[in-house]
Amino acid sequence: MTTRTRGATVSWSRANARRLGRQSLSGSASPAGHTALDVTGAVAAMLGAHAQVLSAAELSVGLRAPGVTRTDVRTALWTDRALVKTFGPRGTVHLLPAEDLPMWTGALSAVPMGGSPFPKDARMTPDQVEAVVAAVADALTGAELTVDELSDEVIARTGPWAGDLVMPAFQGMWPRWRQVLHLAGHRGALCYAPNRGRKATYTNPGAVPMPGPEATAALVRRYLRAYGPATPAHFARWLAAPRGWAGQLFADLAGSGTIEEVSFEDCGTAYVVAGDTLFPAEEPRGVRLLPYFDAFAIASWPRERLFPAAAYERALAGGQAGNFPVLLVDGTVAGVWHQRRSGKRIAVTVEPLSPLDTGRTRALEEQVERVGEVLEGTAELTVGKVTVGGHA
Repeated sequence: MTTRTRGATVSWSRANARRLGRQSLSGSASPAGHTALDVTGAVAAMLGAHAQVLSAAELSVGLRAPGVTRTDVRTALWTDRALVKTFGPRGTVHLLPAEDLPMWTGALSAVPMGGSPFPKDARMTPDQVEAVVAAVADALTGAELTVDELSDEVIARTGPWAGDLVMPAFQGMWPRWRQVLHLAGHRGALCYAPNRGRKATYTNPGAVPMPGPEATAALVRRYLRAYGPATPAHFARWLAAPRGWAGQLFADLAGSGTIEEVSFEDCGTAYVVAGDTLFPAEEPRGVRLLPYFDAFAIASWPRERLFPAAAYERALAGGQAGNFPVLLVDGTVAGVWHQRRSGKRIAVTVEPLSPLDTGRTRALEEQVERVGEVLEGTAELTVGKVTVGGHA
């Protein structure tokens, strides 16, 4: 059951229930009124799957899409090319639907760049940045190159300055041009290609970015459909964009009738897509497991409502979401979990913050079984004791 909330304050619970439902994270795998998601549908619904660790992205997708396994995700990515692995929100590696890449690259290119975090003698001029991005696009067109191969091509196309070893790296120094690798992804000049052995490779996805205003408007609509009601500050933090820029963007879209204001519990004035004011009347129910850096845990605000009480201390790292896989019970974080794989066997240990009753334990067992299916193994559940503030 849903009710319209125009003129009334949207409660956290109802907003959370809608977010969960739209990502197939409600109590059932395919809640009433929602079509079961496929691979690309699941990635689109969460606005990109964080893929710094690909297995975590595979779990994020599979836990939203009934019957989907990690092989299905890899097939969509590397064979069908329905997904693209590239630099997405916050400059981090994400899986994005290929058909949405023009919107993403157009919007990400439109976000104002902040000041350079690098020392003065390591920085690049605006002209040098543009030269490197153009060189990356040219070198990767019709090619799949490792970063070292790409480096040689970029330096050959731009000049020796691009190869100056001025960027501190894990075990040495990187060439100057590497500081704009993620920007090349945002501009649509670069995305990941299949690994060559253990080495990552890159290619040019061939997508033409949308014009900035059109792309940013489309991304705000998608964001609010998935995570609204939300404030400009929420959007800015999710995207790693300047707050002032996000505030003006929301004001312009509200002025054009694209989005509208609502009153949101604990947040005051927030926004939804114009006319998108239906929210579930029922409280969130069910048990769910979410992996590292799952989009729902990162993008849902206010964070202290999703991570209540002890969950805020145990499942966040200094307020940063995503560093711990989390257990959701009735829509809020109620514990953490981890897995260890040995061959086909996957040992899943769940540490709830409070004891689970029989029904929730059964639902958790079903989630663990689903983890095994997604990862193409056999998962076994152990319920452990969580430690909060040094005490079990």
